[in-house]
Amino acid sequence: MLPAGLRLYRALHGDAGVAPAPSWPARPAGRVAWLHAPGAAAARGLGPLAKGLMQARLADAVVVTCPDPTDCPGGLVVAPPADRPQAVAAFLDHWRPDLGLWADGALRPVLLHLAAERGLPLLLVDGRAPDLPGAGWWRRLMPGLMRPFRHVLALDDAARRAFLRAGADPDTVQVTGPLEVPSRFLTVNEAERAALARTIGTRPVWLAMGVPEGEDDTIAAAHLSALRSAHRLLLILVPDAPARSAALAARLTEQFGLETARRSAEEEPGEEAQIYLADTEGEMGLWYRLAPMTWCGGTLSGPGPLRHPFEAAAMGSAILHGPETGAEAESFERLRRAGASRVVRLPGDLGDAVGDLLAADRCARLAQAAWTVSSAGAEATQLALDLAGRLLKDKPA
Repeated sequence: MLPAGLRLYRALHGDAGVAPAPSWPARPAGRVAWLHAPGAAAARGLGPLAKGLMQARLADAVVVTCPDPTDCPGGLVVAPPADRPQAVAAFLDHWRPDLGLWADGALRPVLLHLAAERGLPLLLVDGRAPDLPGAGWWRRLMPGLMRPFRHVLALDDAARRAFLRAGADPDTVQVTGPLEVPSRFLTVNEAERAALARTIGTRPVWLAMGVPEGEDDTIAAAHLSALRSAHRLLLILVPDAPARSAALAARLTEQFGLETARRSAEEEPGEEAQIYLADTEGEMGLWYRLAPMTWCGGTLSGPGPLRHPFEAAAMGSAILHGPETGAEAESFERLRRAGASRVVRLPGDLGDAVGDLLAADRCARLAQAAWTVSSAGAEATQLALDLAGRLLKDKPA
C-alpha cells in the first residue's frame, strides 16, 4: 500500500495534462546506466562518472536526464519525465535502465517509488541535501523517500545529517566530498611560454581575464595602486572582446598613464610595458601559466565570470574574484570553503588584494589550495563506480 503522503502527492500531481511520451531514440542494447541531475551544478560531476562507467564496462550505454540538456555531459541526453505516473512509467518502460545514479538530492516522489517497485538499484552522488518539489504540509507525510537509494554519497557532515533526518538508512550514507569535475587543464605552446618568460624576466605578474568594459577602470585603478608597492609589476589583461582592445589600449595610456602593449599587434611585454593586452584567441593557458594570480573578470560588475575559475586553478594560478559568481557559484563556493580564493567585495579593494598576494608564500598557498580543489574528487568518483559495480553484479547483461 502506498504511503499516505505519496497517495496525496499523486492525487495532486495526476496524469491530467501530461503530454504524450516524447519520440525517444531506440534504447541501446546491453546495460543502460541512467544518470540524473536537477541542474547545471549537479551535472558537472556526471561527465567523469559516465566516462568511468563506460571504461569499466559497467554499462554499454549511458542515458542522462537533465532539465536543460546543454548543462549535461555528452552522450544520450534527454529531458526527465514529469513526475506523474503515466510519464514515469513511459520513461521506465522505454529505457529499462539497469542502474540509476542521481546527483544532488532533488527528489521526485513518483519516479522514486515506481523505480523502487521495479527493483531498479539507485545510488545518490554529490549529495547536498534532500529536496522535495514545491512546498506544503504534505512533505511531512512522505517518509521513506530515501529508502530506494542503496547508497548515498554526501558532500559533507551537514549533508549527511540532512539525509538521515529525511529517513535515509545510516548504513547507506557516507561523506565522500564532491565528485571529480571534468579537467580544465588548457594546452600551452611551450616555446611561446618560454619566450615570453624570458622577456618578462623577474618582474611580478598578475592576470585579469575576461574583463568586461564595466570593469576596465577598476582594473586600471587596481594596477596603479599595486604599482606603488611593486613598481615593475606587469598586468596581463584579457578583455572580454578582443575587438575592443585598440580603444582600450589608447584609453589606458591616455586616461591612466599606463604604458600598454598589445599581443595582436605583435608587441612585447618589455620593461617599459605596464599592461600587456592579451587580445588573441586560444591562448588562455599561456596567460595562466605566466601569472601566479588571476582576477576573474565579470565578478564585480556581473553577470559572472567569462571563464570557469577551475581553469586558472588547474594551471597553478591563485584566484581573486568578486561577489558576482553567476552560473559558477557552486565552483566558487568550493574554492571559498577550501580557503582557495580571495574574495574582493568592493572595487577599491582590488589593488590591496593584488598587492597582498605579491608575497610569494601567500600566493603559493592560495594557488596550491585552488589546484587541490580543481583536481579533487577522483576518490569519490571511483567509490561511486565501485558501488555501481556491486549493484550491477547480479544483474544479467
